[in-house]
Amino acid sequence: MSTSASPVSLSSNAAKRIASLRAQQGDAGLMFRVAVSGGGCSGFQYEFSFQSSANDDDQIIERDGVKMLVDSTSLLYLAGSEVDYVEDLVGASFQVKNPNAQSQCGCGTSFSI
Repeated sequence: MSTSASPVSLSSNAAKRIASLRAQQGDAGLMFRVAVSGGGCSGFQYEFSFQSSANDDDQIIERDGVKMLVDSTSLLYLAGSEVDYVEDLVGASFQVKNPNAQSQCGCGTSFSI
């Protein structure tokens, strides 16, 4: 596990939403995981989940009292990215602003490199 400077950042909006969701679950120790897996309509897709513990290969990103986990493989695809939480007319969702993605699907959860 590493908590050094990370090439992935977490926006203040995302940190606030994670804190809110964590409070709803009643578990202040939950950490937000962002992962990249094969699939989706563009080749890769983002996955978001909560975990109570970190894995040995996780990068831990902290902001405003919340922790985000990114495994070493996903980190390769997410370098330079920011995880944000956006609310608009279509709805509300976590979004990854990924400078490595050459294209992404309309919903923003799938991308290609």
